[in-house]
Amino acid sequence: MNPDASRLAKLRPDSPGENITLQPERAPLWMRGLVHDVDQGHLDARLRKALKPDAAIDHRREAAVLILLAGAETSAELPNDAAVLLTHRSPRLRSHSGQMAFPGGRRDKEDVNAVDCALREAWEETGLDRHSLSPLAQLPEVHIRATGYPVHPVLAHWHSPSPVGVVDPGEADAVASVPLAELLAPENRLTVARGGWHGPAFRLNGFIIWGFTGGLLDAIISQAGWEKEWDRDRHYDLVETLARSRNKEAVGDLTERKPNA
Repeated sequence: MNPDASRLAKLRPDSPGENITLQPERAPLWMRGLVHDVDQGHLDARLRKALKPDAAIDHRREAAVLILLAGAETSAELPNDAAVLLTHRSPRLRSHSGQMAFPGGRRDKEDVNAVDCALREAWEETGLDRHSLSPLAQLPEVHIRATGYPVHPVLAHWHSPSPVGVVDPGEADAVASVPLAELLAPENRLTVARGGWHGPAFRLNGFIIWGFTGGLLDAIISQAGWEKEWDRDRHYDLVETLARSRNKEAVGDLTERKPNA
């Protein structure tokens, strides 16, 4: 995980409003089936089931996240170098502290659309160059389980990976381009559960990816046909699993309520 991209962010300013049009025709061969399924709405039911909100939907606080996949453009199958950009949210944050997450955040009034929001947030958190990628598709609106806040996931291909790293450790204290092979390994797949809720999760070098991010990753991997057989039926207690992880999440609140997934 790159420890510091603050110099990059200062030397390479963002370009708001640029590269915000979806370009599905630029999808590499191994992502074309997934992009087609998104465009045809085939992910809708899967995402609604995985990320059904417990609270009323509140459109006053919309957000966007960037699902940025890297990998060789010429491969017809999932390439060996396929990877996804993830961050670790600072344990000092007030919401979703200590969680592994896609780059993203709340939409500003200056953002032209969800793509613009996702790219701006990714630049703020990781120093990402928005011109190093191709926005391919926008997934259906999904919601934070506990609050009902709508989130617009943007799927993109990182055709020219640029240097990324931590820009503000108070927001994201680790940034990594994570090999998909690690996430797909059956030994790194698990189901976490608490208070009648359960959901898919991933192990990553001592971290646990779960909740909103885990649900999105699981839906994409399953829909794309990249999933390897793993034991979905065995459930692990969420609080115990997080307590043993490197996430540094405040697990105390989870012992008395449903997870904020």
